[in-house]
Amino acid sequence: MPNSKHQKALDTTTFLRIRKWYLLALAAIALTIVVAQILIQTHLNSQLNDSRVINVAGRQRAFSQKLVKEVLLLNNASSPKEKQEIISEIEKTLSIWKASHKGLQMGDEALNLPPEKDAEILGLFQDLDPHHAAMVGATEKILSNEGIATIDFLELETILLENERSFLSLMDNIVNKYDVRSNAQLQNLKQKEYWLLAFSLLILLLEMLFIFKPLSIQIRKTISNLMQSQLESDTNAQKIETLLTEKEKSLRELQELNFVIDNAALFASARKDGSIVFISKKFLKLLGLKKEQLNTPLSELLTRDEGQQQYLKEVLKSNRKNTIRNEEIQISTGSGNQIWLDISIIPMHQASKEQSILILCSDITQRKQNALKVEQLTKENFEERMLQKKLQASQIVEGQEEERKRIAKDIHDGIGQMLTALKFNIESIDLENIEKTGEKISYLKDLTSDLIKGVRTATFNLTPPELSDHGIFPALHKMTVELSKLTGKTILFENKTDEHIRFDSLAETNMYRVTQEAVNNAIKYAQANYILVTINFKDDILSIVIDDDGKGFDASILDKVPKNNSEGGMGLFFMKERISYINGRLFINSEKGKGTRVTINYKTIDSNLLESEN
Repeated sequence: MPNSKHQKALDTTTFLRIRKWYLLALAAIALTIVVAQILIQTHLNSQLNDSRVINVAGRQRAFSQKLVKEVLLLNNASSPKEKQEIISEIEKTLSIWKASHKGLQMGDEALNLPPEKDAEILGLFQDLDPHHAAMVGATEKILSNEGIATIDFLELETILLENERSFLSLMDNIVNKYDVRSNAQLQNLKQKEYWLLAFSLLILLLEMLFIFKPLSIQIRKTISNLMQSQLESDTNAQKIETLLTEKEKSLRELQELNFVIDNAALFASARKDGSIVFISKKFLKLLGLKKEQLNTPLSELLTRDEGQQQYLKEVLKSNRKNTIRNEEIQISTGSGNQIWLDISIIPMHQASKEQSILILCSDITQRKQNALKVEQLTKENFEERMLQKKLQASQIVEGQEEERKRIAKDIHDGIGQMLTALKFNIESIDLENIEKTGEKISYLKDLTSDLIKGVRTATFNLTPPELSDHGIFPALHKMTVELSKLTGKTILFENKTDEHIRFDSLAETNMYRVTQEAVNNAIKYAQANYILVTINFKDDILSIVIDDDGKGFDASILDKVPKNNSEGGMGLFFMKERISYINGRLFINSEKGKGTRVTINYKTIDSNLLESEN
C-alpha cells in the first residue's frame, strides 16, 4: 500500500513519464517536419525566383537577337506600313529588353525579379552594360531618325551586330552563373534534407529505445500482472467456491450428524450435578423412558444398583480435566429388560468454566451374550478336543499293544518255533548213528542260520542301530537292503541329496517309522514286486517318496478313522499321527491297479539340524 494518500500509483507515474517523453518526441518530429517544410518552401520560392531569373536572362539573349533581326528587317522594309509595324515591334522589344536588363540587376516586382546580390553576377552585368548600352543607343537612334542615311544606318547596324556577339557571350556566362547557383542551392537543400532525415530517424530510434520499448515492456508486464491477477482471482474464486461447497457439505453433514445423534446414537449430556441437559431419542427409546421422567438424575436412570448410582454420581461430579471414563454396566429398562451398556463419560469444559458431561453409550448386550456363547462353545470345544486326545491316546496305546502283540507273535511263531525245533533236534541226536547225526547237524546249522536271521529281523524292526548312530539316510538305505534280502522283492533306495544331514532324533525316528510302515504295507497288503524309496533335501524341506507297483486301494478310506485294528487302516492312521506330531505333511495317492505313492514332507528349521557332513 502507498505510504501517503498523495503518493501516486506506479501506473500513473509510469504513464506521466511516458507521456512526457512521447510528447517531447512528437514535438521534435513536428519541429523537424516544420523546419523541413520551411526549407522546402524557401527553396521552392528560391527555385521559382531562379527559374524566373534564368528565364528572363535567357529571354534577354533571345530579345537581343530579335532586336537585331528586326533592325535588319527595318532596313529591308519596302513599304511605309511595313516599316511602321517593324518599328512598333522594335520599340516593344527594346522596352522589354531594357526593363529585363534593369530588373535582373535591381529587381522588378512587375517581372517578379528579385534584386541581384551576387557580386560576381553583378560584375558580369557591369561587363555587359557597355554592350547593352551601345545596342540600346544604336537602336534608339535608328528609331528616332527614320530618315537617316544608308551609311549611318549601316554603322548603327554594325554596332548592333558587333555588340550582340559580346552580349550573347556575357549573357551565357550570367545564365550559367545562375544555373550554378541554383544547383548549389539544390545541393545545400539536399544536405539539409539528409540531416533532417537523420535527425528524424534518430528521434524515432530514441523513441523506440526510451519510449516504445519501455512502454512495450511495461505493457507486457502489466498484461502479465493482469493475467496473474486473473489467475489468482480464478484460483481464489475456485477456493471460495470449494469453501462454500465444503461449508454446505459440512452443514449437511452436521445436520445428518444431528439427526444420527438424535435418532441413531445413544447420546446424552449432563451437568456436574447429574441433571440431564439433552438425551437422544434412541437413548430414550432404549431406556423405555418418557420426556417427563428426565427430571431424575442420569445416574438413577442408568442403573438401579445403589453402589453403581453412587459411583456414577462421583464420576459425573469429578472436576478432573481430560479424563475419560469407560464403564460397562447392566441396567434395567422401563419395560424390565436387562441390557448391557458400554458407557464413555467425557468431561467437556465450556467457555464459562461450567463443566458438562457427555455420555456416549453402546448397546453391548448382544456382545455380552455372544461372549457367553463363545465361552460356552470354547469350553465344549476344549472338552471335545480333550476327549478326542484321550481317544487318540487310547488308539495309540492300542496300536502299541498291537505292535507288541505282533512282535511277540513273530518271536513266538518264528524264533520260538525255531528254538523248539532246535531243542528237539539236539535231544534226538544219536551219537552212535553217525550218518543220521551228520544229517541232523547239517539241519541244525541251517536252522541256526534261520534263527539268527529271524533275531536280526526282529531286532532290526525294533530299533535299527544305524538310525541312532548315522541318521535317517543310512538307516533307510539299510532298511531297503535288508528287506530286499528278507522278502526277495526289488526294493531300491535313491538318495538325491548332495550332503549328509542329521536331524532331531524325534523327527528322524518318526520319519523312519512312517517310511517303514509304508514299505511294509506295500509288501504285505499291496503285494508289490517293485518298491522305490527316494529321499531329497531342497529349500529346507526333507522329502521322502515311496513308490510301489502294487494293486493300490480306494483313497476314500483315508478320510475314515478306524476304531480298532479289526477295521483296518490303523497303519495309515498312525502314519498321519506320527507326521503330524513333528509338524510334517503326509500325502497318499493311490488308485486300484496302478500302485501307490506316499510322500512325506518335513520343513526343517535351524534347531532341527544337528550336523552336516560332506
